[in-house]
Amino acid sequence: MRLDKYLKVSRLIKRRTVANEACDSGRVSVNGKIARASYDIKAGDEITITFGAKPLSVRVLEVKDTAFKDAARTMYEVI
Repeated sequence: MRLDKYLKVSRLIKRRTVANEACDSGRVSVNGKIARASYDIKAGDEITITFGAKPLSVRVLEVKDTAFKDAARTMYEVI
């Protein structure tokens, strides 16, 4: 699954266009490397999102095409 779509489905970022813009501006990194929106996310990847002063780091547990609000929280764990 694409990185921007994963960020939207997991509800880490509210909209896919915002996720796409964050990736293009270099605020999202996967496994320590700045990633483009088209990066293919897999289970076990570590995503770091930098918005504001405090970065958010999460580990991908599973990848789903769709998820309800409660199930979206189980797709990742905060590091």
